[in-house]
Amino acid sequence: MYLTGIGDEAGAGIDSQIESIQELEWKNIELRAVEVPGYPKANAHDIPDPAFDVLVDKLGQAGLGVCCFGSAIMNWAKQVGDPFEITLGEVRRAIPRMQRLNTKFVRIMSYKPKDEESKTPAIVFERVREVTKMFLDAGIQPVHENCMNYGGMSSEHALELLEKCPGLKWVFDTANPIFNADRNRPKPWPRQDPWEFWTKVRDYTAHIHVKDATWDPARNDAEYHWPGEGEGRVRDILKDALARGYDAGISIEPHMVVVFHDAEAKAASADATRENFVEYGWRLEELMREIKGELGQKVTV
Repeated sequence: MYLTGIGDEAGAGIDSQIESIQELEWKNIELRAVEVPGYPKANAHDIPDPAFDVLVDKLGQAGLGVCCFGSAIMNWAKQVGDPFEITLGEVRRAIPRMQRLNTKFVRIMSYKPKDEESKTPAIVFERVREVTKMFLDAGIQPVHENCMNYGGMSSEHALELLEKCPGLKWVFDTANPIFNADRNRPKPWPRQDPWEFWTKVRDYTAHIHVKDATWDPARNDAEYHWPGEGEGRVRDILKDALARGYDAGISIEPHMVVVFHDAEAKAASADATRENFVEYGWRLEELMREIKGELGQKVTV
């Protein structure tokens, strides 16, 4: 088991991302969006080749590995009606870059469903199957996140996706159920239960994202918190994972200073973002020590 974090939650620039991971004394980073000096911010599979060369050099000099690519492949900004070539192009760009960095996992999704949809269209399974096969053939494990996508509409939708897309595994996000409707239930759809979702997909989970939140009815939105202080059942889920022998990555995604997918979010200062990320990491380390102590496991993290 190892701790890591989604880099752009610590700041846009690659230098800030690296410095934050180093301050936590972690050995791996999860790449998502990144800004390399002289180039605009973009997902790691979309930055220009010269920018990627600089990124590789900086990571190498810092002695950091890249455990996962948080790709934009079939994510919440995409619809299944979009040309499939958009998706295929992202996959083709991601594969050689991941191979160059010896990255084992790639986070994918399954397109954003329409507001009233509660059934996954057959074309979604077809596309996710093809993408899964492309990555597996390249020696890379795709992991699907429960988020604002077809596979994340409920735990049952997740299981259906896993069943129909052989070789696919899961990255479980502890807080996403709090703001996502359970579309397997009768209307009006209730929000999902993080523990229920976890217990359905835990046998398929190869990577975990930790964020925590409570639902704010007045804002009709999630309010994000330190790990273990919200409704995401973070402590319970991590304790269950470790008790069951989970031995892969646990990656922080605080969302407390800036929400990556919120176009209306105000920009935070680079210092505030980095400081929050590092504090979040320290708090997760302390939580992990407590959990391991309760389980009688070695308490180093």
